[in-house]
Amino acid sequence: MILRDQPSALHLFFVMQGSIVPKIISKILGITAFSLGVLLLDRFVLPLPRVPLAAMGVFGVALSLFLGFRNNAAYDRWWEARKLWGGMIADMRNLARQTEVFVGAGAERDKMLSHAVAFAHLHRGFLRGVDARADVEPWVGDGALTEYQNPADAALRAIAEQLRGLVDRDAVSGFGQMAVSQVLASFGLAQAGCERIATTPLPFVYSLLVRRTTYLYCWLLPFALMGDAGWGMPLFVAVVAYVFFGLQAVTNELEHPFRNVQNGLPLDAMCRVIEISACEAMGRAAPAPLAPLKHVLS
Repeated sequence: MILRDQPSALHLFFVMQGSIVPKIISKILGITAFSLGVLLLDRFVLPLPRVPLAAMGVFGVALSLFLGFRNNAAYDRWWEARKLWGGMIADMRNLARQTEVFVGAGAERDKMLSHAVAFAHLHRGFLRGVDARADVEPWVGDGALTEYQNPADAALRAIAEQLRGLVDRDAVSGFGQMAVSQVLASFGLAQAGCERIATTPLPFVYSLLVRRTTYLYCWLLPFALMGDAGWGMPLFVAVVAYVFFGLQAVTNELEHPFRNVQNGLPLDAMCRVIEISACEAMGRAAPAPLAPLKHVLS
C-alpha cells in the first residue's frame, strides 16, 4: 500500500509510483498509433467511413457504467479485506485482555498468544502464496503446524485444545471459556472471509465484457473524431484510452487485495502490529512497526 502526501499539481503528472501508466502504456501507444494510421489513411489515401459522434457518446456512457460497476465491486472486495484484517488485530488485543483476566500471566497464556501470532503469519502466507515458516518459528517452534493442509486453522485448534485443558483442570471458569471461544470464533470467521475473497474472483464474464467493450470503443473512436478533432485526434484518443484502460487496470489490482503489489493490503505491516500487541501483553520487548520503503508499506 502506498503511503505518501499528495503531490503538487505540477508533480502530479510525473509521479509513476502507484500509477497504472507503466502497465497500460503499450495499450495507449498502440491505440494512438492506430488512430494516427487511420487519420493519415483518411487524409492522403481514401476517405474512411465515419461513426456518428452521438453513437459513440451512448457507447461511452454504457462503457462507463460497466467500468463503474466493476470498479465498485473491486473496491468493495479491497475494503472488506481491510476490515477483516482490522478485525483480526482487534481480536488479538481482545484475546490478550481476556486471557489476562481468565487465565492469568504465565506460560499457558503466552503459549496461547504465540499461537495467535502464528495464526496471523500462516494466514498471510496462505493469502499471498508465500512460505511463512521463518516468521512462525520464533513463536511456536520449528516445523510446528506446517504439516497441516490448513496450518492457520491448526493454530486456532491448538489454542482451543489448550483452553480445553485449562477447563478440565478448572483453571478457567465457564464464562472465561465462553469469552475466549468467542474470540477464536471471530478469528475463524475473519479467516474464512479472507479465503472467500482470495479464492472467489469477480465473475469472468464481467472482466471479459469490460475488456472487449473497452477495446471496441477505443478502436471505433478515431472514426468518430476524424472530422471534428483534426490532427489532434490521436491525442484525444490517447487520453480516452488512458482513462478507460486505466480504470480497467485499477480494478484488476483492487480485485486481488492480498497480492504483494503497490496498491495491495500491507499484510506484513498488519502482522507486525499483531506481534507488537502480543509482545506488549506478554511483557516482552516489542519489535518496531514496519515503515514504508520508498512510500510503499508491504
